[in-house]
Amino acid sequence: MADTAKTAPKKAAPKGKVPFSGTVTMSKGLPAVPETVLKRRKRRQAAKVSALQARLKQASRLALKKKVIFKRAELYQKEYMRKERDEIRLRRRTVKRGNFYVPSEAKLAFVIRIRGINKVAPKVRKVLQLFRLRQINNGIFLRLNKATINMLRIVEPYITWGYPNLKSVRELVYKRGFAKVHHQRIPITSNEIVEKALKSKDIICMEDLIHEIFTVGKSFKYATNFLWPFKLNTPTGGWRRKNNHYVDGGDFGNREDRINELLRRMV
Repeated sequence: MADTAKTAPKKAAPKGKVPFSGTVTMSKGLPAVPETVLKRRKRRQAAKVSALQARLKQASRLALKKKVIFKRAELYQKEYMRKERDEIRLRRRTVKRGNFYVPSEAKLAFVIRIRGINKVAPKVRKVLQLFRLRQINNGIFLRLNKATINMLRIVEPYITWGYPNLKSVRELVYKRGFAKVHHQRIPITSNEIVEKALKSKDIICMEDLIHEIFTVGKSFKYATNFLWPFKLNTPTGGWRRKNNHYVDGGDFGNREDRINELLRRMV
């Protein structure tokens, strides 16, 4: 009978084994990272720190250099304005006294070649090579002294020249200036190009270069040799009478201050 039936006895679990409760417990410990991976991470972190420090140092150096360049440009501008005021004051004083004002002799010239090489005498050809005027419409800055003035007289029928002002010098350097680096014509895209070539002459930026040229400083030779000869456009309206001197209505010869008007049409 059902009420008198005996239930079958349950089997005991084997000794040493824990009965399965229905859940699995996983170990919480992480696997060990290989030493090579740790070293690689450490090297990457050190490289990042080093690169960041280098960038900060470079930024600090550039900021300091920019401050120096701005300071120099400010001093140069004050110098130019002071010279201009002195010139005006001397002119007014001279006129007031009833005298004729004679400005000081120019030290700087800008020379432009206007004729080709047909039937050029050897001596003329040599002087043009010394001036680095190998093509028509090439131009250079030149220090004026007894020797260079005599050379200008030799090649006068092939050139026109005059005394550039500060505005002309600045426009030529900024708009038409190219550097001569390892005998190659390189555009001057930054002050670093100037500094790399002329740092030993204390010329580290474009304004230093312009100041050295305009004032005909002690490093004028190095500053002008750094610049590739200027390649200018044919003036608006063209050359009118190349075979006549400027004073006779032609093109060649000394234009004095009126070279600046010509440069406006060629730059």
